[in-house]
Amino acid sequence: MTNLTRLDFFNALYRRVLPNEQTVSLAVVLVVVFGLIYFLASVLMPVFASVVLAYLLEGLVGKAEHCGAPRLLAVCLVFFAFVVGVGFLLFYLTPKVSQQTFDLMQNIPYLINRAEIEILRLPQAYPAWMTENRTQQILLGIQRELLSYGQTVLSFSAASVLGLVSTLVYLFLMPMLVFFFLKDKKLFIAWVLNCMPKNSHLTRQVWQEVDTQIGNYVRGKITEVIIVWVACYITFATIGLNYAMLLSLLIGLSVIIPYIGATLVTFPVVFVAYFQWGLQADEFMYVLIAYAVIQAVDAVVLIPFLLSEAVNLHAVAIIVAILFFGGLWGFWGVFFAIPLATVVKAVLNAWPRFEQNGQEVGGVIENGP
Repeated sequence: MTNLTRLDFFNALYRRVLPNEQTVSLAVVLVVVFGLIYFLASVLMPVFASVVLAYLLEGLVGKAEHCGAPRLLAVCLVFFAFVVGVGFLLFYLTPKVSQQTFDLMQNIPYLINRAEIEILRLPQAYPAWMTENRTQQILLGIQRELLSYGQTVLSFSAASVLGLVSTLVYLFLMPMLVFFFLKDKKLFIAWVLNCMPKNSHLTRQVWQEVDTQIGNYVRGKITEVIIVWVACYITFATIGLNYAMLLSLLIGLSVIIPYIGATLVTFPVVFVAYFQWGLQADEFMYVLIAYAVIQAVDAVVLIPFLLSEAVNLHAVAIIVAILFFGGLWGFWGVFFAIPLATVVKAVLNAWPRFEQNGQEVGGVIENGP
């Protein structure tokens, strides 16, 4: 291959990857934003979290402005409601969930003992498929898993104690950041636009495409979490299920993770109901039926109604996004997996490319041959 041929090859490759200045600007913006979030997440996490919260609250501020309220008054009202909500979480929900978690941890030895007794009965009840050796293997496996789980809990508790000071600092800093992000929104947006490259029309096009979808998705998902959580708590408390607040909160948070969350949270619900009442009790069946109805209503009614404007993604794409972004950023990566996947899809759809005849398609500019 001659030097000229190699030059033509790399030139063609460059034109396919970065066809014009706007794609170069978009690529630079994506690399800078990803780098800031990935490398500075541990340092600037309060700032990133405050930006996310301000973005979510902006929808309420916009609705208040649409009703005729001045910007500052709308921001103050929404921020006051936000502070009240945070206070409810800190002073009512957190102590109650913590107490139920502590009670459950204290009862784990009793529950384990009950489980071992039930497992030891299996060879007598089902001798055809359960032997004594198999039973011992199951018990040893359970013991190993519980030991590993206990070590994880201890390490998590130590890390939580070490991070208590940081958490207290965040509780004071984040509300202030959220307020100023809401109050001076135009100022911050103007500053960001000034820092962006001049030819950033493609970047703005991608942002406009995903802005509404991300906002609707996140707000709809938070509403879904609250509805499912409250419905489960009222149902479980009415039936008399132990740890109703803890289990209902877990079920509410499970809707954040499509497909996987509902499957994982089913086990503790069945586990607690079984050891509280047994298989033959009516309450056990009531819990299972109520839980199934809530999951069905969530899938058939809430998701289509609340998330109708979210972009449809294939199940494989959703699972890959959850694994990838969850591995990068933990809980926040899982929470924003679908919006981030939507961003990736929008970038791929808007990215200009060249067909065989040299005509640029897929972007904001289409030139003739």
